[in-house]
Amino acid sequence: MPALVVVEVEIHDPEMYEEYKKLSLPAVEAFGGRFVVRGAQTESLEGDWNPQRFVVLEFPSVARAKEWWSSEQYTIAKKIRHQASHGKMLVVESV
Repeated sequence: MPALVVVEVEIHDPEMYEEYKKLSLPAVEAFGGRFVVRGAQTESLEGDWNPQRFVVLEFPSVARAKEWWSSEQYTIAKKIRHQASHGKMLVVESV
């Protein structure tokens, strides 16, 4: 069953975050993933929620998404993301 990775990001070093973006795409694709949303403008319809940056990725399965997240290939990008931003990330089965 497909899985979605949903990410809310607050960037505090935009230049460093650009480097993360360059490295993250090949890592996502290596695990069969694709970006569904990558930083598009959001509009809150309910509640007090207005993420600075919002990302949605799709993977073939939750297991594959977790393999990507813990992979050696993504580790370098993830370290840069942690230095350049603060975020929240969920993985969820899709329908």
